[in-house]
Amino acid sequence: MRVDLAGFAREGALGDHRALMRLVERADALGFGGIWFNEFHFGRETLPYPSTLLLGAEVLARTERLRFGTSILVLPLYHPLLLAEQIAQLDFQSGGRVDVGIGRGTEPGTFTALEISRDDASRRFAEALRIMIDAWTKPHCSADGGPWRFSNVSVGPPPVQKPHPPIYVAGVSEETVDIAARNGFPLLLSLEPNEARQLPVFHAALDRHGGSRAPLAASSLSRYVMIAPTRAQAMERVDALLEKLNARRAARALERGMQPPAPRDRAAMLADFTIAGTPEDCLAQLRALSAETGANSIRCLFSANGLIANDVALAGMELFAAEVMPALGQPDRSPSQVESAGGRPAIEGVN
Repeated sequence: MRVDLAGFAREGALGDHRALMRLVERADALGFGGIWFNEFHFGRETLPYPSTLLLGAEVLARTERLRFGTSILVLPLYHPLLLAEQIAQLDFQSGGRVDVGIGRGTEPGTFTALEISRDDASRRFAEALRIMIDAWTKPHCSADGGPWRFSNVSVGPPPVQKPHPPIYVAGVSEETVDIAARNGFPLLLSLEPNEARQLPVFHAALDRHGGSRAPLAASSLSRYVMIAPTRAQAMERVDALLEKLNARRAARALERGMQPPAPRDRAAMLADFTIAGTPEDCLAQLRALSAETGANSIRCLFSANGLIANDVALAGMELFAAEVMPALGQPDRSPSQVESAGGRPAIEGVN
């Protein structure tokens, strides 16, 4: 099972960049598979890394085997030729350690600020993805319709990973999930809410396009991780996180003019959102989650999106790496690009 990290640099403050890079270097030494960072824009005092690819360049320069993932790049915001070029360069610089998580985006303020209509997001997403795949896999690429028009453009350097860096799709709608299934791309499964809303849509889409479950196996789950030497200590940490998490959920609902959700209790937290307990407990829960969902990869949120201090998160990572990961059989290399559910290579693109 591949075990990655996520949720760092989400403190709602600029944070300590050097401390984050020390944590990244330690994650590499501990043997985690990869680390994923989110894309958000236009928060002057709260968002230190609006460019995930710039951050990725340093993460990859400081590490030897740790992979870097985007969770996600909001494709409708970019010209796909420039984005494909930047990702290809990062793949080249890193020796092929880039994972490309993509999505349509959900923050209306970003679209408004950039004067991009959200009504065009689906069309821009699909066409950008097609262009990027062509740019990575063909000597020249062209577009004669849609938002971008150009002819016979050559994009380089050629990606190290073939046919292109692995693509993961974040999405819930049938339209977006169908693009993933048709092209054999795995999903970035969400945490808040969890994967229960995505998996039925993905199963149906995979059935429509040939029935292969390879993209599901490569999909990445997401969970908070509260590990401790004893179960009692772990439950104390779950309860402390719950208090902060419920407060954050209520505050965000009020910011959006919505009714705050009912507070989550420990039972719900343990059932649907958290891997928690002793190392033995965590190992058993991870195996059960993989068997239940069919996914063999997970993004672990030891810092709970900034609600837990990085030094505390690092202590959990150390224990997890020493006691849990050896039993999970971490893969030695990145997953190869799976073939599409319909039997066509993924480089066929999107329709």
